[in-house]
Formats: sequence, C-alpha cells, structure tokens
Amino acid sequence: MAGRVSGPPRRRLRHSPWLYVAPALILLITFTYVPVGNMLFYSFHKWDGLDVTMDPAGLDNYVRVFTDERYWRVFLISLYYFIASFAQIAIALYFAVILSFNTRFRNLFKGILFFPYLLNGVAVGFVFLYLFQPDGTLDTVLRLIGLGEHTRLWLGDPDIANLSLAGTSVWRFTGLNFVLFLGAIQSIPGEIYEAAEIDGANRWHQFRHIIAPGIRRIISLSFILAISGSLAVFEIPFIMTGGANGTRTFVVQAYETAFQFRQIGLASAMAVVLLLIVLVMTWVQRRLLPDEEVNLS
Repeated sequence: MAGRVSGPPRRRLRHSPWLYVAPALILLITFTYVPVGNMLFYSFHKWDGLDVTMDPAGLDNYVRVFTDERYWRVFLISLYYFIASFAQIAIALYFAVILSFNTRFRNLFKGILFFPYLLNGVAVGFVFLYLFQPDGTLDTVLRLIGLGEHTRLWLGDPDIANLSLAGTSVWRFTGLNFVLFLGAIQSIPGEIYEAAEIDGANRWHQFRHIIAPGIRRIISLSFILAISGSLAVFEIPFIMTGGANGTRTFVVQAYETAFQFRQIGLASAMAVVLLLIVLVMTWVQRRLLPDEEVNLS
C-alpha cells in the first residue's frame, strides 16, 4: 500500500500567505523603507546630489537644523495650519452629524463637501491663486456686496497671507474628515438611536452619548492627521506664494535647500527631523487620548 505524501502540500500551505502579501511587501520596502534608509544615510553626509562621492558630515547637518534660525523658525508657520485643522475637524464633524440623519438633498451636500478633496492640490492652488489675486474673484465679490473697503493683498500682506493659505487648506481637506466621520457614524446600529428617541433623547443627547463615544477612534485619527498634515504642508504655499511673504513652511524650506541650494545632506536631515517630530507628537497624542473599546450595544 502506498504511503501518503504530505510534505509538499503542507509546505505550500504554510508559505502561501507570504505569496499573497509579497507584492505589497516588495512595494512597501522599495518605495518606503529603502528611501527612508537612503535619506537617513544622506543626512550624515555633505552632498550636492551630483558628485559621485559624499563627504562625511557627522551630526553637523542636524546641529545646523536646530541652531540656524532660518530652518527652525519656519516651524512657527505650521501653527496657522494646525489651528485651521481644528476648524476643519469641527466643520466636518458638524456636517457629518447633520447629514447622517434624514435631511433633504443630503446626497447632494455630501458630494459638495467631498468634491474639493478629489481635486489635485496643484489645481486647488491655482484656483485660489486667482481667487486671492488683486482685483480677483474675492475682491470683485466684496465690491459687489458693498464691502470694497475690505479688499486686501490676500497673498501679498505677510499679516494675512498665512490666514489665506490656511483657509484654502481647510476648504480642500474638510471633505476627507467629513467622509471619515460620516462612515463611522453610519456604522453605529440604528436600534440605538431608536431606543434613545423612545427615552426622549434629542439630537444633542444622541451626539453626546452615542455619536461622540462611538466615533472616538476616528476623532483620534483625525487629530493625528491634523498634526502630521500641519507640519508637512507643501503644495498650497509652494504653488500660491512660493514661500514668499512669510509663508515658507518647513517642507518648502527643505525643498529649496535640496533643489535650489543643492544641499541634499542638510535637506535630508531636515526631513529626518520632521519625521521624528511627527512620530513623537503622534506618540504623545496616543498617550493622552488612548484607544478604548467602546460598546454601545
């Protein structure tokens, strides 16, 4: 009687999960971890991106990032976008709560709110560039409604240029938070709302005791995205002002350092510092607002 041959099939079953995830792992390692490793290597060298050889620089690039005012002062510009991100989260949460209930034309409003996020960042920058330019769309509208005296150099005045850019960022990214909130709210079982209405709970009570606890993890995720996004702003200020008039962000500064001044090592050190800051702030946020299992049933 022939014996059973069980080795090869079991071996194939044992290794088959890795065959499914191998393409994703290859892409992740090739386009994420390898570039990060190269960036970390470059940050300890002095290199213009063209020479075949690199000169070791030790920690000089990092010392320069933290001691040269030109490189750390631009972090203050991120505060405009960080504050704007809270307004963005509040607006998205407000409309997500309203449109999660039966509201007339709610599908239309959902599309209107999410549409800006579908647009390319460069296209958004050019649209708002024409909106804010002198005698542009915004100035024309203000004159039509009798507020012509309030026209300003929206992108030329250093006092309000960052406010204009932060407002543009709110318009573009509110749709992302809106979709995240809406999906989380709609995942809450409808029976809970029905039981709350029977007990006499109004919309505010439902939001406070059902919706807010139920989407806590998504709110926490939104804060993480707000922190990382405000520190890594690039497209809008680069397209609309090129970093002029006090609108240069840390990423714009790193871009100019790398591709205009040909200091690849220093720019890599700036990128590593930014990555570490995002990781530390994310860790702090997770410690202050840890995930907790929420059971509303």
